[in-house]
Amino acid sequence: MNVNLDELLLITIYTCLIILIIIFIVLGIKLIKTLKKLDIVIDDVNEKMGKVNGVFDIIDKTTDYACTISDKIITVISNFINGLIKKVKGKDNNE
Repeated sequence: MNVNLDELLLITIYTCLIILIIIFIVLGIKLIKTLKKLDIVIDDVNEKMGKVNGVFDIIDKTTDYACTISDKIITVISNFINGLIKKVKGKDNNE
């Protein structure tokens, strides 16, 4: 039996290529399944974040309202103190 080395090399290369193609197909199928699972998890997280987002909006509006009220109170107090200081300076200048 004479075996031609060129034919043996071609058969070996073709066999390796077929094995690689099968491996890539299997990896591709597994990757697609993993991406589908990942897509489901991302959709679930987005849905839950949408529910929690309403709570954050309420907290944001409440803090804005509290800041507005505290700013108004501080403005009234500082105007009152400035008025007292001006009265005291006015009395000191008249004396």
